Amino acid sequence: MTALTDFDKRLLNLVQGNLPVCSRPFARLGEMLETTEEHVLSRLDDLKREGYLRRIGTFFNSEQLGYHGTLIALRVAEEHIADVAAAINRYAGATHNYEREGKYNLWFTLLTPSRHAEEKILADVTALPGVERLMSLKSNKRYKINVQFKLN
Repeated sequence: MTALTDFDKRLLNLVQGNLPVCSRPFARLGEMLETTEEHVLSRLDDLKREGYLRRIGTFFNSEQLGYHGTLIALRVAEEHIADVAAAINRYAGATHNYEREGKYNLWFTLLTPSRHAEEKILADVTALPGVERLMSLKSNKRYKINVQFKLN
């Protein structure tokens, strides 16, 4: 992993919470950083490849858009964890898929446009080889923490 340059730090500070809402946001970032859109995109690709950046995407109020969310805890036989995780990752609404120690060893969040879609996905997941138990943990109250790392 190479060291971050001053430019990289300024770029990462901006993309964490100030990505312009316009038709060419990376061109606008280039203007803000006194460089080109191509340079911004190239550096973001490099930073992702080097592990400094995982993804760039939007956050939206899923409930206001009619989506339903739940946290899923799975008990999966150890020899099937990788295959089950890969199957879950194929669902567009599945996020934060991770392995944990304990009785329930694979966890993910699921956003779906309807309860019917949620039930169908959870039935499919329950039927996967190695899935021993599924627990759906619906939230009672929504908390959203905005974490930004100031790079100097």
